[in-house]
Amino acid sequence: MRRRNILNNNEDNDPMSVVSNLFDVAMVFAVALMVALVTRFNMTEMFSKEDFTIVKNPGKENMEIITKEGEKINRYTPSEDKENKSGSKGKRVGIAYELENGEIIYVPED
Repeated sequence: MRRRNILNNNEDNDPMSVVSNLFDVAMVFAVALMVALVTRFNMTEMFSKEDFTIVKNPGKENMEIITKEGEKINRYTPSEDKENKSGSKGKRVGIAYELENGEIIYVPED
């Protein structure tokens, strides 16, 4: 008789226990996915306490500038601000290079 009770132990008949286990698995998966994305795109700077500036796609039309100052993260997209206050559009007129000694050289484009 005792052997039969061990085999028919009905303590785990709660259907909500499966849902709580699925929630735990989903949370672990979500955290692992976030960590993988942060390391894949080299965005570990977002978690540091240092201020930084990132320029994505420099010199192209879809260029984006991301700055972090303290706890505040700013995102600037020059393509959204194509028209300035005067209503005219700008264009690229040259390239500036900084030498090792700190001197900046401007090279105009034709």
